[in-house]
Amino acid sequence: MNLAVKEAMAEKGETAESLAARIGVDPKTAAKWASHGRIPQTRHRAQVASILGRDVLDLWPDVVKRREPVWFRRWADIEREAVALRGFQLAWVPGLLQTEAYARATLAGEALTPDEVDDLATARIARAAVLHKPRGPLFVAIMDEIALRRIAPEIMPAQLAHLIECARLDSVQLHVVPASAGVYAGLGGPFTVAELNDGRRVGHVDSQARAQIIDQPADVATLERRWARIVGKALPTAQSVDLIRRLAEA
Repeated sequence: MNLAVKEAMAEKGETAESLAARIGVDPKTAAKWASHGRIPQTRHRAQVASILGRDVLDLWPDVVKRREPVWFRRWADIEREAVALRGFQLAWVPGLLQTEAYARATLAGEALTPDEVDDLATARIARAAVLHKPRGPLFVAIMDEIALRRIAPEIMPAQLAHLIECARLDSVQLHVVPASAGVYAGLGGPFTVAELNDGRRVGHVDSQARAQIIDQPADVATLERRWARIVGKALPTAQSVDLIRRLAEA
């Protein structure tokens, strides 16, 4: 028995039947979520956790531990502890805002087995629970417009719709750098800066190999200066969401 799920359901006055009705699944499926080792499918996990007012990892701690790459776990811990995250992506939608189909598409060109793709996609989607938990971090996400036009056309409409939904969250602030911006600081590559409770700031820089965690103050300051320049090129939130909506309707 998963006591964390049972206790959360009791606190919120939820039953397997009421959860099933709210999520849109069979009550027998919802009942299994309180069983040891039974974890909701990726598309349901964050929604169930939000209804129960808990973090996904509090309810199903094995989700990330089983699937997350060992080298990424330190950043995942930082992400969950952060009070604010500021991320820039040049070519991809930020991982915290990806749909499962989009996440899988980003892994398609890698030398991975189907099981490895399943694990990595599941771990990536599970991370998004941090945006739904009480007192979770504010996530300020900036994307280059090219990121909104990339990947197969059958995947992007749902991904763009998901971004519009995410923009409605109190914890998410979206910005887009339009194609008209020309040459700007973001062309140097993607990165994220996390602010922790004690005021420390830690960076995460993507690369073609393993990403790097940046914790030296001088290096973090370099990222923050670059961030300030990128913000200056980005559209305000409302205009950014309007651009995403126009692309979704095109």
